[in-house]
Amino acid sequence: MKKRKERIDRGIKARSEDIFALSSYREMLYLLLPRAIPVVGLLLFTPLLSSYWQEVLISTAVYALLAISWDMLISAGLVSLGQSLFYGIGSYIAGALNHYWGWSPLFTIPAATVAGGLVCTAMLLPVLRLRGIYFAMVTLVLPLMLLRLVEATRILGGTEGLTGLDPFPSQLTALYVIQVALLAGLFGFRRIIGSDYGLIIRAINDNDRAVLSAGLNIHWYKTQVLFLGASVGAFAGAFGTHLDMFAGMPGFALDGLLHHAGCLGRCGRHGHLRRSHAGGFYFGALVRDTSRPWDSEDRFLRALPRRLCGCSPGRPLSLCTAEIPSI
Repeated sequence: MKKRKERIDRGIKARSEDIFALSSYREMLYLLLPRAIPVVGLLLFTPLLSSYWQEVLISTAVYALLAISWDMLISAGLVSLGQSLFYGIGSYIAGALNHYWGWSPLFTIPAATVAGGLVCTAMLLPVLRLRGIYFAMVTLVLPLMLLRLVEATRILGGTEGLTGLDPFPSQLTALYVIQVALLAGLFGFRRIIGSDYGLIIRAINDNDRAVLSAGLNIHWYKTQVLFLGASVGAFAGAFGTHLDMFAGMPGFALDGLLHHAGCLGRCGRHGHLRRSHAGGFYFGALVRDTSRPWDSEDRFLRALPRRLCGCSPGRPLSLCTAEIPSI
């Protein structure tokens, strides 16, 4: 008598969505290994790289944080072009705490993350009822206004900025800090989006009038999502401040707009946080110094982000980065 082979994935999704009821270690490994292998591999692989590629991975992690922040906002229907606002606010708060009060990065980064999220949320709260391109244009203008404000009033160092800030103890320390933060943001936001709370957020994006008719305060939910997205961007700014030992007007520059939008545009539609993560690695190839001769490590790391995001090795990078979705 022949027996039908049991599929290990049968019923796992239904029993592991909310109640986490798994019947064997085999099923636990089925769910855990696809997530654990890239995480453990990334954390164990990076110390073996050269100093140059560690610096590149730090930059790509910052881009990926901005992409995840953008993805979280767009999941609630908040089209943001102001990731530079979050980055700049977090950068200046961390720089001011370290420059004027002598706080160490151990305290300035968490403080700037929370305070930056609150400040950015308070600044955008009056326009939170705007939708679509109107909200996006406000987020685009605000960092430009703050840029001119710092230049005109010469506060916080003016055009020279705040220099001589405390750095991280070592490059490897900075690498692990940003990687742990990136993984925490990635899996944390994915868990939020997959929960009942995330269901409401996605429903607001699909049809906010229907959610409002159900008796839910959509503006309160949008405020919470805005705080989460702004806090991630502020963390990236605070981290970049101590990495560069500088906080200044370039934090409000719009260069990062292309980076985080391109991460999502090349690697898939909004809601796929893991693709935003992969997009950060794709843009790591853009900061590659092509004047340096390539070795085997360079060729492997150069091709990896292209494969993750589906860009063929022979395709020009300019064509890949140009594929930004219409909003």
